[in-house]
Amino acid sequence: MPFLLRNLTLSPGVEESALRPLAAAGLGVRESEITELTLVKKGVDARKKGAIKLVYTVRVSLADESRVNPKGDVTRVEPPAAPRFPRLLSSERIVIVGMGPAGLFAALRLAEYGLTARILERGRDVDRRAKDVSRFWRLGELCAESNVQFGEGGAGTFSDGKLTTRVKDANCGWVLQRLVDFGAPPEILYASKPHIGTDRLRAVVRGIRERLIASGFSVGFEQRLTGIGMAAGRVASVVVNETGEEPCDTLVLAPGHSARDTYALLHAIGVNLEQKPFAVGLRVEHPQPLINEIQYGRNAHPSLPAAEYFQAYNNERTGRSAYSFCMCPGGVVVASSSEPGGVVVNGMSGYLRNGPFANSALVVTVGPADFAGASPLAGVEFQRELERRAFNAGGGGYLAPAQSLMGFLGKGNGRVHASYRPGVTEYDLVSLLPAPVAATLREGIEYFDRKMRGFISAEATLTGVETRTSAPLRIVRGEDLQSTSHNGLYPTGEGAGYAGGIMSAALDGIRVADAIAARIAAGR
Repeated sequence: MPFLLRNLTLSPGVEESALRPLAAAGLGVRESEITELTLVKKGVDARKKGAIKLVYTVRVSLADESRVNPKGDVTRVEPPAAPRFPRLLSSERIVIVGMGPAGLFAALRLAEYGLTARILERGRDVDRRAKDVSRFWRLGELCAESNVQFGEGGAGTFSDGKLTTRVKDANCGWVLQRLVDFGAPPEILYASKPHIGTDRLRAVVRGIRERLIASGFSVGFEQRLTGIGMAAGRVASVVVNETGEEPCDTLVLAPGHSARDTYALLHAIGVNLEQKPFAVGLRVEHPQPLINEIQYGRNAHPSLPAAEYFQAYNNERTGRSAYSFCMCPGGVVVASSSEPGGVVVNGMSGYLRNGPFANSALVVTVGPADFAGASPLAGVEFQRELERRAFNAGGGGYLAPAQSLMGFLGKGNGRVHASYRPGVTEYDLVSLLPAPVAATLREGIEYFDRKMRGFISAEATLTGVETRTSAPLRIVRGEDLQSTSHNGLYPTGEGAGYAGGIMSAALDGIRVADAIAARIAAGR
C-alpha cells in the first residue's frame, strides 16, 4: 500500500526531480527504495513574499514498506478503486439538450453503461463557433445562435477553463482523467488550481464529441429545443426548430445559464421554476506584472505562474456581498452577448496565461428582492435590462462602457485601457449599475485594496456589464433528479441552477446520468 507525503516544499525554479530525495528523507528510507513517485497536488505558498515556496503532496510506493511507520505528514493510502459500470440493455430513447460540460459528461457517463442518446445543440460545432465569435469580436456582428454562450462546449469554452470546485465528489478524479484522455494537460490531475485554457479546451471538446459518436451517440448542431411533448404524464417527445419532432422517453436538459428562450418555453408549459440569487457587476483589468508584484513581491522568480487572486467583502448591515469571480491571469476581457442590443462581458485566457493583463469579475449579490415581480423569469429581465443599458451606454455596435477604477471610486482619473473587443466607450459606470450594487462594489474595492495593497491603481480599468455569473433561476427537481412537475425531464448543470462552473456542471451531469442508469437497471 503506497504512502502519501504532504508538505514537501521546493523553491521556485528547482527541478521536481528533487522531490525524490525529499520523499526518501520523509519516509526514512534510501532513495533507491522508491519504486514509484506520483504527484498528487501542487500549489504555491506565497504568504511570505520573500520566501515563496512550491508545496507538493506525493504518493510513493516502496520495495519494502514494513520499515515505515506513518505519522505526521506521512499516511498510508489505498489506490482509488476504479468505478464499475454494469452494462445495461435498454431501448429507452434518451435525448440530451446542450453540449456544455453537464450535457457532455452526462453523455460520457451514459456511454460507460453501454447506453446511447441523441444530443442536440442549438449552436454550432466548436470550429465554426470559434469563427463566429472571432467575427463578432472584430466587427461587432453577433450571431444569436453561435456565440460565446451558445455552441459546442458551452460558455466555458471561451473562458479560462478553470476546474476548481468546492464540491466534494468522488467523481472529481474521473472527470479530470477523462479530460486528460481527450487532450487536457496532465498537470490538471495534481494542480491545486487546475485550468485548461480556452485554446486547449476547444480540442478537448472536439475529442469528446468524436468519442461519443464512435460509441453510438448521434449529434445534431443548430437544433434548438422549441417544445416538449407529454403523454401519460411524462415526456414523450421534443420539438426542434419549431417543426421537427423527435421521440423521447428521457430528456436530459443541460441548457446553460443564457438559454433565456428555453426558460420561457419551460415556464409556458408549466415546468416548475423558481427564482434564485446570482451576482452582477463589472470586470476589472490590471497589468499582470502589477498583480504579480502584489501577490509575490518584487523580484519574484520568473518561473512562478501568473498570479491569481480571490477577494470577498460582506456588508453586514445590508447583507450584500461583493467578490471577485472567474479571475483570468494573463487574459483578455471578451464580449459575451447572446441577444441583440445587449452588452455582456466575461474573461478568457489561454493555457499559458501569458498575456499582459489580468482580469476578474467584481460582482455583487442580487436576489428576488431586487427583481420586478414574482415571475420565475424576473431575474432574466433584471439581467436583460442591465445589458440593454450597457449597450446604449457603449453607443451601439457592442462597444462596452468602460471607466478607470480611480474614476469609478471618485478618486480622480486614470488611464482607460481595455482589451475588450470590438472596443469601449468611456462612461460613468456608477450611474449604469443599480445604486445598491454600485455602492457595495465601491465598498468592496476599498476593502480589497486593504488586503492587496496596490489593487486600487491608476492603471486599472473597469468594463461592464458582467451579468451571466450563474443561472437567474432554478429548474426545480426532486430527490430522483427529475423535474417535480414533468416526469422524464432531468434538469442538470449550471443553466438548471445546480452548478457553478465547468467542474461542478460536469459532476452534476454525471449525477443525472447515474440516476438514469440506476432507474433503467431497476426496470422502472
